[in-house]
Amino acid sequence: MSDTPAARSVPPWRGIGHAAVRSLVLRGIGIVYAVAFASLGVQVRGLLGRGGIAPAAELLEQAHRVLGGVSLLRVPTLFWLGAGDAELVGACGIGAALGLCAAAGVLPRLALLGCWGLYLSLVTVGDVFLGYQWDALLLEAGLLAVFWAPGGLRPRRGSREEPGRVGLWLLRWLVFRLFFLSGVVKLASGDEAWRDLTALRYHYWTQPLPTRISVWVDALQRALPPLETFSVAATLAIELVAPFGIFGPRRLRLVSLSLLVLLQLVIASTGSYGFFNLLTIVLCLSLLDDAALEALRLRLGRARPDGAGPPRPAGRASVSWRVAAALGAVFVVSVTSATALERLLPVPLPRAADDLLDALAPLRSFNSYGLFAVMTKQRPEITLEGSRDGEHWVPYTFRWKPGPLDRAPGFPGLHMPRLDWQMWFAALEDCERAPWFLAFQARLLQGSAPVLGLLASNPFPDSPPREIRSRIALYHFADAATRRRGLWWERGADAPYCPPLALHDGRLQVAPAP
Repeated sequence: MSDTPAARSVPPWRGIGHAAVRSLVLRGIGIVYAVAFASLGVQVRGLLGRGGIAPAAELLEQAHRVLGGVSLLRVPTLFWLGAGDAELVGACGIGAALGLCAAAGVLPRLALLGCWGLYLSLVTVGDVFLGYQWDALLLEAGLLAVFWAPGGLRPRRGSREEPGRVGLWLLRWLVFRLFFLSGVVKLASGDEAWRDLTALRYHYWTQPLPTRISVWVDALQRALPPLETFSVAATLAIELVAPFGIFGPRRLRLVSLSLLVLLQLVIASTGSYGFFNLLTIVLCLSLLDDAALEALRLRLGRARPDGAGPPRPAGRASVSWRVAAALGAVFVVSVTSATALERLLPVPLPRAADDLLDALAPLRSFNSYGLFAVMTKQRPEITLEGSRDGEHWVPYTFRWKPGPLDRAPGFPGLHMPRLDWQMWFAALEDCERAPWFLAFQARLLQGSAPVLGLLASNPFPDSPPREIRSRIALYHFADAATRRRGLWWERGADAPYCPPLALHDGRLQVAPAP
């Protein structure tokens, strides 16, 4: 066959198809699930295991005491059958395997349903460690993916049967809400840093886990102040305006896709947010059509897959299925619109709507979104130290969060180090308002191996310390001259965070004064 430009041109029928797009998006969601489960699997014993910071078994026991007969409905999790270390690690392993099955196109509908159920089970018992917006986003995207996925053991890769459009547009509706609400909350919060376009003056060094690129971008924009203003304005414009292109003509939709993906790539390179950016980009791919994918494939010099051809109409669906799909879409759009209005409007929702949202809340799959509504303008960091005599203190070192001044910001990639992230939140509030942090210190005093495994090192390898204390200080990126001396951070004077603590008869108490 000739490889002339005419022969390589995209056939006109490609513009109406979404079969390849569906395969790409569903496989991408499977990959994200596999990454999320694998990342959690190496941490789950230290976070939620029986010797962990927030044991899932204890949470379920408390839920049963408080909720009684309705505990299964309000706390939907498979871990009612057992919440030991083996069950938690096993769930992560099975979830990762199911994610890989979905990524390979094997049993896509059942695999995605299994991923959703297992991830919901983990998030339900995950306490503060699995309460991030991208955990909710993965659950919502995963549930929508189940209803868009084809059935069968392994749908043929070359199949051109056109999928239904309901699932496609529900995913696009999710993309719209994710970006648009993230822009709206920034302005609705009243934060002056967003309104006067100075938010990025603080963002790169105050975000939970900066990267080395964050250091260079922060220095660049300080040297070029107009870049800072332009970057904030561009961020708000992309989040508030570009999402409307999703519902516009094809060319405008593709332009919106490019802008939304570009924003995610910038965020991913200048900060560590686990699988969030990858998941968001995968969802944005739903804005494509098969013509755009074919054009990209041809530009990369790849031949069309065997069996490619004009999309066949979807199999004739029953009237009842079409009606059910339409009603389901109306329900999802109505519920998710209500969650958005509940967050944005100061007036309460009608009682019936509020009751419905309360009933659906345990599923964590009908969410509102809005990241960085208020910009943090300082960076307090907590340092933990242990002592055997109450006089000589040795620090614990975390894997990823800032600590030693001469350690460059790391880049965990798609891994989500949940303890390091939660330490950022703890530093923004008082010690008494972070009960998990007190439990964390108790585990260190007990010498819990799973919890110590979450840290970069254990300064007490032989036996745990007698006392532990926490200090807090303000951190900031070091200037260029200081970096040339090998220091990446500057640190202010420290102050007590929690008082020195010790274990007495197995209970955490304030340590006696030396």
